[in-house]
Amino acid sequence: MLLNYITWDVDPILIHFGDGGIRWYGLLWAIGIYICWAVNEKMYKREHCPAEWPDLLFFWMVAGVIIGARLGHCWFYEWHQYGQPWHLFGWEFTYRNPYIENPLRLIKIWEGGLSSHGGAIGLITAAVLLNKYKFSKYPQFGTSWLWILDRLCIGVCFTAMLIRLGNLFNSEIYGGPTDLPWGFIFVRDGQTVPCHPTQIYEILYCFAALCVTLPMYLYTDARRREGLLLGVFFEIIFVTRFLLEFIKNDQEAFEAGHMLNMGQWLSIPFIILGIYLIIRAYRRPLSPVVDIQPESLDKKYQNNQKNQKK
Repeated sequence: MLLNYITWDVDPILIHFGDGGIRWYGLLWAIGIYICWAVNEKMYKREHCPAEWPDLLFFWMVAGVIIGARLGHCWFYEWHQYGQPWHLFGWEFTYRNPYIENPLRLIKIWEGGLSSHGGAIGLITAAVLLNKYKFSKYPQFGTSWLWILDRLCIGVCFTAMLIRLGNLFNSEIYGGPTDLPWGFIFVRDGQTVPCHPTQIYEILYCFAALCVTLPMYLYTDARRREGLLLGVFFEIIFVTRFLLEFIKNDQEAFEAGHMLNMGQWLSIPFIILGIYLIIRAYRRPLSPVVDIQPESLDKKYQNNQKNQKK
């Protein structure tokens, strides 16, 4: 006999100590970041990039995704309604953002609140800065922020899958009621009826993005078409995210009754950017293939630095 639903009552804390502990969500975030770094390290070695690049990428990308995800959530989702609307220059203001009034709350990341769209913006910003201040020291490779993100997005697929698994362990960000046999009753969130396990749906579309972008990188000239892999990644991730939001519960009360929720509004710019990047990639000539051994390149850079000091 097939199950009509799945009762989900998993403890979100893996190891308890004191009033808290190590949560599955945090552990899966850390594992996802490591896998992303490991995937990009192999890519950089495959393309004979300088030995220092993977570690530089790790530092800048971790900072970018965490800061971006936190700021994105606090700005995009944490709007609370005033008790009484107030007026200024003829405009009526109904909502307020508590982080503007108390910026120190931004660092309380342990209280929860990370946005995938904010994380994407943070990664883009970090890639721009990383290329400008670090990778550009090696002009022979002709890198750009798009070059970085074309490779990074493949590793991000793994990270995104694990983060959504963490959301499942937290019994959060799920969909509305469903009669489908794989519906989940999220007991720890007070649910009594089966709901769409949209965390699993999101894991699946992140896996689909991986299944498309990784073979493109390995077996086609996509890695020589600047922005193509990133554009394809954006289309798979954010088109499916946009559609999936129709069956997800609103994350915040202010979204209720709106034609589109915040997740959908934030997905639209990435969808448009993805289309632009794909078209742009096929209208531009292929990037040249650079095959320079990192050891000799590092020595050349060190000698140039010594000569400048002299």
